[in-house]
Amino acid sequence: MTAPSPTGAFSFSTVAHIVSEPGAVKRLGSIAAQHFPAVRRALIVTDGGFLKTGLVDAPIASMREAGIHVSIYSDVVADPPEAVIVSAVEEARKNETDLVIGLGGGSSMDVAKLIAVLAGSDQELKAIYGIGNVKGPRLPLIQVPTTAGTGSEVTPISIVTTGATTKTGVVSPQLYADVAILDAELTVGLPPKVTAATGIDAMVHAIEAYTTKIKKNPLSDMLAREALKLLSTNIIAACEDGKNLEVRQAMLLGAMLAGQSFANAPCAAVHALAYPIGGIFHVPHGLSNSLVLPHVLRFNAANAAPLYAELADIIAPGATGSDEARTQALIDQMDQIARRTGIETQLRQVGIAESDLDRLTDDAMLQTRLLTNNPREVTRNDARAIYAAAL
Repeated sequence: MTAPSPTGAFSFSTVAHIVSEPGAVKRLGSIAAQHFPAVRRALIVTDGGFLKTGLVDAPIASMREAGIHVSIYSDVVADPPEAVIVSAVEEARKNETDLVIGLGGGSSMDVAKLIAVLAGSDQELKAIYGIGNVKGPRLPLIQVPTTAGTGSEVTPISIVTTGATTKTGVVSPQLYADVAILDAELTVGLPPKVTAATGIDAMVHAIEAYTTKIKKNPLSDMLAREALKLLSTNIIAACEDGKNLEVRQAMLLGAMLAGQSFANAPCAAVHALAYPIGGIFHVPHGLSNSLVLPHVLRFNAANAAPLYAELADIIAPGATGSDEARTQALIDQMDQIARRTGIETQLRQVGIAESDLDRLTDDAMLQTRLLTNNPREVTRNDARAIYAAAL
């Protein structure tokens, strides 16, 4: 693979307004009033765990000071199933919501996107699965991440659990938020292992965007490189001292830049193989990605080594030698980050046995939206071999 030509055709979209500032969420009311002066009834979408932290109190108070009535939907769960989306949309309609605010991790922000496009519409959830199937406008949408990982605040993608273990994506430009707010004060309580897994998730977004087969472009490349610089130089410090606001803000910014990158140059086999691990075994998404990452990188190296070598210059800056040698340095450094932060590095550590590999492989091969972007074609035998190597 080679870098895209600067004169080659591409398109790029992202969120129009971004606020990056510790403490910014305390001004949520004035930010909302500035962008949506007619808004009167907001719905904050979060999960029960984050609601209990009390960190929603200040943004709610600022919304009320701005004259905006606030309701809360806090039944979001990880990997949200269809039933959660349906109940959240009903709640929004019941409250006559005219502004949706996602305040939480990727799942809360994904649910917020779907509320915004469905609550004021007669479309059903099943009708918008896939790419480009959302019709018409949506409610105003503000996204506020509480982890530095998914980048969901700046992507046009929502992931829904559609069966016992299967996930489906909604991909449409209407899912881009109007405003994204990055506030490190919301992330200081994240445990080190969650910080590590979500941070590696963001790094995977940047790595996969940089090597994606179909829509790689100069803007997404620039964002991916800057994201990796921020994330790789701050992830260990964020795990060791979670109260360091400067480090936490850098992680949030890095995760957002990675989100902007993969929103336009989409992810590939790492995510395709990670989804079944999360869906079947309820392993957190970032950890699922981290578990298969080194093995997918090794598999892809035959096609992507020149690009991996460029990323090694950022993540493992002391690496020298051939493209293959620097690619190995990249793989070693990502593995080292996982080990230093103490997260699991083998599938067996999260309860997966060899007898589970065929089921994982069958599910992974259904992720055609992602696999088509991979720099090297992945056959069923390839996918199973990657899982076996990760075991």
